[in-house]
Amino acid sequence: MRVAIVHDWMTTLGGGEKVVLTLAQALGAEIVTSELDPEVLRNAGFEGVRVRPIARLPRTQPWRILAATRAFARLEVPGVDVTVLSGNWVVHAARGNRPNLYYCHTPTRVFYDLRESWLRSLPIAQRPLARAWSRVHRWWNERTLPSIDRIVANSRNVQGRIRRYWGRESTVVNPPVPVDRYRFDSVGDFWLDVSRLSHEKGLDLAVDVFRRLPRERLLIVGGAPRGTDRDAFIRRLDAPSNVEFRDTVPERELAALYATCRGVISTSVDEDFGMTAVEANASGKVIVATGGGGYEETQIDGLTGFLLPPDPQAFANQIAALTPSDLESRAEACQNHARKFDASVFVERMRTLVKAAAGG
Repeated sequence: MRVAIVHDWMTTLGGGEKVVLTLAQALGAEIVTSELDPEVLRNAGFEGVRVRPIARLPRTQPWRILAATRAFARLEVPGVDVTVLSGNWVVHAARGNRPNLYYCHTPTRVFYDLRESWLRSLPIAQRPLARAWSRVHRWWNERTLPSIDRIVANSRNVQGRIRRYWGRESTVVNPPVPVDRYRFDSVGDFWLDVSRLSHEKGLDLAVDVFRRLPRERLLIVGGAPRGTDRDAFIRRLDAPSNVEFRDTVPERELAALYATCRGVISTSVDEDFGMTAVEANASGKVIVATGGGGYEETQIDGLTGFLLPPDPQAFANQIAALTPSDLESRAEACQNHARKFDASVFVERMRTLVKAAAGG
């Protein structure tokens, strides 16, 4: 079976990149992407996966997204039995590459449920252009939907969005977490937040929580999407001195941070799936996260995680109440629970679905 995987871009390492790299390695597939930073492959530990970039994109938005969209609309990958699509803008490759299967991380949220909050986050002068772009590009994206043969959702939460916004059905396959790569070393002296520096991750809430906890430390690890001014993004958060930011780190270093942190937090509202929560559990750590979304599907509330309203005082109270001995006593339960989401489960289910898509 000859498979090609088409992914938006590979310029920072996040959940979407881990999904396609895992699948490409398992299927012996090439990844076709608009733009590639080779550091992503090295940081993820997937140097052997073949990745072919097809475009050079502008740095600024929305021109960057428009250029990627045009590149995918022109893309044809010959000599394959099936094309797997992953991302927001790759849907435009569906028409020229059939049969296909779309692994949907989420319908583009700034076109739907996060549109108004995203617009409010922008400088006033940018809002008219952003509003017009989101309306037109949503229409442009939705025109491609009839060319998508099969859809796989990464969670029941995303499956519901696909049904609600697109009127399509999908199969749920959770993203892969290689649980054997993670370990528990100790309950350390810092909390960890692994998040891209982007609007939907709710980092202003995380910063506010630790402003109320001056004796606790928070380390936020994650890169900014290309086209985002990372330093300006961090300055706008106006973080206190007990909050530290670190760019994307190699997976081995990230595993060490998970192994030695006190616990993990996530303040993303209505998270698509939330691989961070499963990675935390695989490291024997609890996660303190906003309730709802994908976290409802991955956590045993009160045991492997604590699901809270998006209120900084609620987070602060929960974090303050968790003692080192309490956190350590939960390690085994967290690790056992994480095995349900192991990468081997993802690979087996996706192999079956990809074969079915190739067979028509």
